[in-house]
Amino acid sequence: MSFAVVAAATLSSTPLDFEGNLKRILESIRLAREAGATLRTGPELEISGYSCLDHFLERDTFHHSCEVLAKIVENPVCKGMLIDVGMGVRHRNIRYNCRVLCTYRHIYCIRPKMALANDGMYREARYFTAWAKVRQVEDYQLEKVIRDITDQRYVPIGDQILATRDTEVACETCEELFTPLNPSTFSGLDGAEIILNSSASHAEMGRLRERVGLIANSTRKLGGIYIYANATGVDGDARILFDGSSMIIVNGDVVAQGSQFSLLPVEVTVATVDIEQVRSFRTSVSRNVQASQQAQFHRVCAIDLKLLRPADEVYLSNTLRISIPIETKILDPMEEVHYATGVWLWQYLVRSNSAGYFLPLSGGIDSCTVALFVYGMAKLVLTSIQAGETTTLSDLRRVIGDPEFVPGEPQEIVSRLFHTCYMRTKNSTEDTRMRASTLADTIGAYHSDISIDEAIAAHEIIIQKTLHYRPKYTIQGGSNSEDLARQNIQARSRMVVGYGLAQLSTTARGLRRAGVALLVLGAGNCAENLRGYYTKYDASSADISPLGSISKSDVRAFQRWARDNWNLPSLTNIINAKPTPELRPQAAGLQDDESDSEMGMTYEELAEFGILRKVEKLGPWSAYQRLLGAWKDKDMNSPREIAEKVFLFYRYWALNRHKSTILTPSVHLSAYDPDDNRHDLRPFLYNFEWPWQFNKIRENVEKLETMLISQAHQHEQRYTS
Repeated sequence: MSFAVVAAATLSSTPLDFEGNLKRILESIRLAREAGATLRTGPELEISGYSCLDHFLERDTFHHSCEVLAKIVENPVCKGMLIDVGMGVRHRNIRYNCRVLCTYRHIYCIRPKMALANDGMYREARYFTAWAKVRQVEDYQLEKVIRDITDQRYVPIGDQILATRDTEVACETCEELFTPLNPSTFSGLDGAEIILNSSASHAEMGRLRERVGLIANSTRKLGGIYIYANATGVDGDARILFDGSSMIIVNGDVVAQGSQFSLLPVEVTVATVDIEQVRSFRTSVSRNVQASQQAQFHRVCAIDLKLLRPADEVYLSNTLRISIPIETKILDPMEEVHYATGVWLWQYLVRSNSAGYFLPLSGGIDSCTVALFVYGMAKLVLTSIQAGETTTLSDLRRVIGDPEFVPGEPQEIVSRLFHTCYMRTKNSTEDTRMRASTLADTIGAYHSDISIDEAIAAHEIIIQKTLHYRPKYTIQGGSNSEDLARQNIQARSRMVVGYGLAQLSTTARGLRRAGVALLVLGAGNCAENLRGYYTKYDASSADISPLGSISKSDVRAFQRWARDNWNLPSLTNIINAKPTPELRPQAAGLQDDESDSEMGMTYEELAEFGILRKVEKLGPWSAYQRLLGAWKDKDMNSPREIAEKVFLFYRYWALNRHKSTILTPSVHLSAYDPDDNRHDLRPFLYNFEWPWQFNKIRENVEKLETMLISQAHQHEQRYTS
């Protein structure tokens, strides 16, 4: 009986930080070795960092990756181990996203990625070419920096299996898992017992369950040991957050799982499994009929490498334990929001070397939720420090400039790096003012309460002197255009004042990092961004926007979750408050975001349109057709009412496309995130009346109404007869 001790490394890799990435890779190998592992795999493109983007078009990125690989294979920590690392490789002037299988002072082979991620958040085909030669290999000439260490000139590159003295190993990189004919199916049928999947899979609410299902179902049918290593933390794109949760699965059962949303720079997940479990599982007759028909892969023979450990050795070891199936940990959606935003805010702060965050806190549910995200970040940081993570403590001390600081509660962290400000005007209410003040006090933020009426008046005077004209609110007899202009002056004044306070806050307060600016947080939510329901360059324009891909319904759900799980009863007042921008005189009545005069639809309806437009990829006509069925039983269910909602959404989405060019970067947590400028490549100039599409809908409405009248008439005749 022989056992495989295998390790999946979860790493936080920074683009082009070759020094830091090398240290983290070597540390993961060391930890895997200490745990008794003879095989270690890590995340996709871990040497350079995944999100190098157009830096992958530069020679330097590939050259430095080779230099780092040389440092890895010359390190004695690799002795007796199979090391799988990810990097870009240039072969015959073609760039490939590759896995390099190596050991101490030797490269076994290079396996290029065969299916590239090229939609949604990803554009891999811009930088790399997919390897198209199934079960074929070529000779790859190693660069001199590696040849000098390994004394090799050529190694095989291509679609292949590595055969050690006691088992066989194959690779399947990230996107390949999601393809209908994933490569591990064929390599597994040809005898590969261990499958390595190196990933850079981003966080999205509910996506981990999908990932686990794909891996488990693949190995449940095929049999085998599947080692999934994912990146963690913020990579260079800023919008993408990798969520870790590396895992090891045997014959469909998860036997080890790493942390999801961790602050650890290096985490290694190890499992000890009996290779005979795979071999026994594969005695199925139907599986073997297909296996006997499988065309053979090229084998690279690692005659000097033995991966399996004998049963006696496992028994005598003080550290090795046979891994048994465990229940996969899948976070509650609101836990995902908490951990994802907390990790994202913390790593963004640490990497930007800023002194903290500044938030215009209006007292509304959106900005209050962003404040809670910062408080949640502080809770994660405190938990990490109390768990003994020295990197987190040293980062916190550097951020606040206090080398002796040791926090005892999250409020102490918040007070050192978070400045909130209620910027009231004569249109503001006491309710929002008190909600902002109460929340800031509860979470420990440094809070300011100021009036910006003078700044607004100054801007209005400048406009009046320039145009010889004074705009009025509609309640005062002005036009809608005048009313909107006066609202926008208030909104934009908040942005200008906010940035001024963020720039000078640390100096005025005499903090240890005086002169270092705070990062400004925006509070625009996903639905408002999608609809364009915000003022361009107002307080929604910020350095980062933690809420930018989160729907209003999830905002409310998170508030309830935080209230109940963090013992914050005062949040009830925020949850129950009507969303309002408070930009008109109070005499005009409550300014309700969801009213016909404002957005014209509910936040839930906006979220549904967002999914139809981006995820389902439906234009106005197809969206209308879908909603005829989906909204049939809603209170608003006539074809004309549905059509009017479709007209409203697509008209304003097209009109406001220009606003997407300045959307503040947000962590990507929803599939319909309207961060259009980077990841939704649609035009910016439309005929926003959509004449062909809308007329087709109008014709259908008239036809359906005629048919409904006819049905009603027939029903009446049957009833009277």
